[in-house]
Amino acid sequence: MKAYIEHPASSLNTRLFLSSAIAALVIGYAAESQAGATFKIDDTKWVSVGAGLRSSFRAQESGAGANGDKWSNNFNLDNIRLYLNGQIHKYLKVEFNTECPMCGSGGEIHVLDAVGKFEVTPYANLWVGRMLVPAERRELNGPFYSAVYNIFSAGTPFQPSDYNLTIQNNGTSAGSIGRDDGATFWGAVLDGRLQYSVGFFRGLRGGANVDDNILYAQRVSYNFWEVEKNPGYYTSGTYHGKGGDILTVGVANQYQEDGAGTAANPANFRGTTVDLLMEKVLPGGGVVTFNGEYKNYGLSNGFGQAQRDAVAPFSNGVFAMFEGNAYDVSGMYLFPQKVGIGQFQPYLRYVNVEPSTSASREVYEGGVNYVIDGHNAKIFASYQYGDLLTKGLLDYRSNVTGENASQVMVGFQWQI
Repeated sequence: MKAYIEHPASSLNTRLFLSSAIAALVIGYAAESQAGATFKIDDTKWVSVGAGLRSSFRAQESGAGANGDKWSNNFNLDNIRLYLNGQIHKYLKVEFNTECPMCGSGGEIHVLDAVGKFEVTPYANLWVGRMLVPAERRELNGPFYSAVYNIFSAGTPFQPSDYNLTIQNNGTSAGSIGRDDGATFWGAVLDGRLQYSVGFFRGLRGGANVDDNILYAQRVSYNFWEVEKNPGYYTSGTYHGKGGDILTVGVANQYQEDGAGTAANPANFRGTTVDLLMEKVLPGGGVVTFNGEYKNYGLSNGFGQAQRDAVAPFSNGVFAMFEGNAYDVSGMYLFPQKVGIGQFQPYLRYVNVEPSTSASREVYEGGVNYVIDGHNAKIFASYQYGDLLTKGLLDYRSNVTGENASQVMVGFQWQI
């Protein structure tokens, strides 16, 4: 995600800000490296290193009207990440990951995760530092472990910690790239079936949050079939049949007093989500996967429609969070036969966003993944159609307009 334009002085600057932010938010969030090389120091100490890369080509039409036959053509370096994990004691670990969010235009290396881990028992653990805020499955999958490549910019509205690449204190940042500074307690009980995470974070810096209120985040999930196995409280959008039959339901909530709006018109933020993953290995070896997500966001005690319409979203001092409901559902089938070096996995997806303060927006998507080595190596191609592509996921003022448009994408993912 590109750094925010702090003082948009014109509608052109505002449009540039919204466009760059949408494109950059696909950067998303990295899970702990689940691959790479491990160097053993002694019986209790080790260090592992890894890397991940995602790159794509996108072509989108401008929508109906005089320029409706015009298409944009963009090559994107979506992610380039380095992973470093280590154990310094039987119960003490450290995780350090980096991202280059602006590498497409030169870029700088940013700290993605910096986590100190106290992991004593499967029932209760503590992480401190900069880490993913507990939320719905999509957030905890990140881009590398999601079932669909374009999971963020053509998906449901973002959590507060998604809206910036850099942590700022001007009322436009509640973390960066889905991360925030804080602490998370997590664990699992009932033979690992009931998994929980409870976090306390800084949340919105400045702006509406003049009293430095804490953001509270919780997630609880239950594994009805096989127990999912991931590092910490992270998740995956598919296991390509390697995890057995999966049926997991999760519920998450985030809340921050004065977590949205402006200093003059602050509002309390609440974001509640429900998500479902079902993956079934069929007798012939094929794998059916279904992902579903529902979001309900609300603002209370301030920042009404008049205040929202009067300011440019996420300009200096403004944190105009989404209000309303949103849905994201997808289904896919992984063919058991290998074709060349991989397997084909066609999918269908539908996203519906229903703001209470703005026009609704939706997108239909069809595509195919070519899975070479699970999440470590795959290629994808897709076609999308809808007005979410033109209305976007940042501006929820009452005067937002946009036409249905098409987008085609091809993407590549490598990880070690």
